[in-house]
Amino acid sequence: MIVWLNGTHGAGKTTISALLQQLIPDSRVFDAEKVGETLMDIKPGLPATDNFQHWPPWRPLVVETAQRVLDYTGGTLVMPMTVLVEQYWREISSGLAQHDIPVRHFVLHADQDTLRARIAGDTVLGPDSPFRLHYLEPYAKAARTWLHAEAEVIDTTHLTPAQAAQQIAEVVKS
Repeated sequence: MIVWLNGTHGAGKTTISALLQQLIPDSRVFDAEKVGETLMDIKPGLPATDNFQHWPPWRPLVVETAQRVLDYTGGTLVMPMTVLVEQYWREISSGLAQHDIPVRHFVLHADQDTLRARIAGDTVLGPDSPFRLHYLEPYAKAARTWLHAEAEVIDTTHLTPAQAAQQIAEVVKS
C-alpha cells in the first residue's frame, strides 16, 4: 500500500511522514523528490523547467520505483510529495493501479495565513522561501478545482504534526 501525503509546502508533509512511518507497522518513507533530483543530475541537463515534475520521465519513474520497492520490501510506503497538476496525479495513480498497488491519498491542508507563517519560520529552505511561496496559489487553485475531491483532506491548521499523523494512521488502519 501507498499512503500519499499531498499538499503545498508548509502543510507538514515531511514532518508528518516521519511520524506516520513510526505509527504504521512495516512502513517506509519514500520521497519521490529524490527521483526528480536524479533527473536534475543528468549531464548535459534535460530541457529547462521550473519543476522536475514537468519532465515526462518523472511520473513513470516514481511509479516504477514505488512498485519495485514494494515488491522488494512489502509493507507500506509513505510518500510525501506535492502533486498539483491533475494530469500528473492521474498518470501516477493510474500507473500504481496498473500494478495493483492500493493508494490512500491524503491532502494536508492549512489556511493561507498558517501556511505563510510556517514558510516564514522555515528552517530548511530559510524564512520566506520564494520557492515555497510560489506554490501557495497553484495549491489553492488545485484544491478548489480537483485536489480536495481526489483525496482525504486533513486540515493541519490547528493540529500538531503528531495529531495529524495519528489521525491519518487511524484512517489507514481502519
